[in-house]
Amino acid sequence: MRWRKRRIQSLARESIENLFELADEAYSSHPDRAHRYMEIVRNISMRTRVRIPRHLKRRFCRRCHHFLVHGDNCRVRTRNGKVVVTCLDCGNVMRIPFVHEKKHRAKNLTDTR
Repeated sequence: MRWRKRRIQSLARESIENLFELADEAYSSHPDRAHRYMEIVRNISMRTRVRIPRHLKRRFCRRCHHFLVHGDNCRVRTRNGKVVVTCLDCGNVMRIPFVHEKKHRAKNLTDTR
């Protein structure tokens, strides 16, 4: 039984990654199709209980489930140690801290002294 669950989850992960690639390609000519792909990704993730990878999770809006393209339908800013991504379709704001990068930079500065 476990091998079946693992197989289903691995197929779901592959499907999620493929749908993100398709959405990226389709957005320029068919934005509605790219948004539909994101809804399918979300449904697959919920149905199979597979998490969407972090680097892909930031590519769609959690409120309206639209595919986000920087500079086209979302705005990206840095502010107070956070990356602020604003969806221009619904107005949702995602704040992503970049503390790890700051710690890494501070460590490198102390190592060079």
